[in-house]
Amino acid sequence: MSQSSKPARAGRSRPTMRHVATLAGVGIKTVSRVMNGEPNVSSATIARVMEAAQSLDYQLDERAGNLRRADGRTRTLGLLVSSVDNPFSGTLHRAVEDAAQARGIAVFASSLDDDSQREKVAVNAFLRRRVDGLILTTISEDQSYLAPEMRHGTPMVFVDREPVGISGDTVISDNRGGAMTATEHLLNHGHHRIAYLGDRREIYTARERRGGFFDALGRAGIPTGGIPVIEDLHNEESATKAMLALLDSATPPTAVFTSQNLVTIGAIRALRSRGAHHTTALVGFDDFQLSDLLEPGVTVVAQDPQEIGRAAAERIIDRLDGDNCPARRCIVPTTLIARGTGEILPLIN
Repeated sequence: MSQSSKPARAGRSRPTMRHVATLAGVGIKTVSRVMNGEPNVSSATIARVMEAAQSLDYQLDERAGNLRRADGRTRTLGLLVSSVDNPFSGTLHRAVEDAAQARGIAVFASSLDDDSQREKVAVNAFLRRRVDGLILTTISEDQSYLAPEMRHGTPMVFVDREPVGISGDTVISDNRGGAMTATEHLLNHGHHRIAYLGDRREIYTARERRGGFFDALGRAGIPTGGIPVIEDLHNEESATKAMLALLDSATPPTAVFTSQNLVTIGAIRALRSRGAHHTTALVGFDDFQLSDLLEPGVTVVAQDPQEIGRAAAERIIDRLDGDNCPARRCIVPTTLIARGTGEILPLIN
């Protein structure tokens, strides 16, 4: 395993402003002025200081000095979730917070909004505040930019999506297996024309769920060439439009698999607006509030964000307590909940 792919190790000294000053050949006050963007510093000096900071993987420490405890810890964690608008993220956040609070640890949380630039800005904000560890949902194509911080000893756990470019502790749902279960459920109820409504293709979970959908069709011997696939849906509105287009097509599907809870809600709106909610079957990936109170109730493959959050918090606390074992990958099972929409039989086989 290369150094950049090793899990975090405690005890590695973190570069300070004094180290940067020594390497750049300037005073500490000059480094402080450069790092804080103060005026009246020559461009040559700025370049020298920034080059030294980059070579040392230095991050400006924005904490007040009295926040550092005797053991060097801040008793804080940084948590990056996909979006606070999504109930999955809210439940995961609460589970992390509950586990952390029991250990006297505060949680700083931020939304990713599936924006790679927002990911890096949020992570850097956490690091500048010297959080003790990071629990991260990521979207950028490569997380190797985190390798220097891992070498400095900051433990990280990746949730919901696998990291790329580095090796780290990961806690994810059984996305592929859950999508297979959902699709097989529709197949077992006689459906062959099953549409797929998916999230953005660059997202790890979306790719895994799409793969599980096609795995199930392949095992059943269903030709996939004519299967309607609409992707890059990321909210209710886009999913509603996509579902309406399918219902209004010459050969509408008899069933649909929706790969994300907001997409599911959008598809349900479209089905109800066309009066097709009793004739077109639907299974959604991930549960959502009030799904059991609709008529018919919504059949879902439910994730367990509470368990994902609990497991992630437990893992990072173990790291903080000195666990230096190799990175672990934890897959949390999903559960099919049959409520009605997934059990609708096709009118025409």
